[in-house]
Amino acid sequence: MKRVYVNEERCLGCHLCEFYCAFANSGENDMAKAFKLNRNAAPRIRIEESGNINFAVQCRHCSDPMCVKSCIAGALTKNNGVVEIDKNKCVGCYTCVLVCPYGCVMPDIKNDGKTATKCELCLRNSIGEPACVKGCPNKAIVYEERGEN
Repeated sequence: MKRVYVNEERCLGCHLCEFYCAFANSGENDMAKAFKLNRNAAPRIRIEESGNINFAVQCRHCSDPMCVKSCIAGALTKNNGVVEIDKNKCVGCYTCVLVCPYGCVMPDIKNDGKTATKCELCLRNSIGEPACVKGCPNKAIVYEERGEN
């Protein structure tokens, strides 16, 4: 299955992946409007910095995801290798947020924090590769097949 991977040595720490992710998930067609009018536009990826190394952190779509196992409402499922959230089933208990070893499941500020959200590889909102990959100017973020994790 194709996944998002980060080449830390190429990451500039520019945070553009966060902006492209937030825009892709904002529901707006214009980036300026997405950030000017939609104050709840939030990324599902984040840049971490450790010394001189920058790297993007996003859902790993684990082969045996703890978030799916822990979801008391059955809102998290794994379909064709992608961990997805059904917002209609999510009860906002945040057990998934607590058990994710990478910190990639988070409260959805677009929904006033009543449900959880995470990277779904832009499968619901774009065609082709994820927005963070398309927007990375240094090609530090890639969408490719590398085998099971």
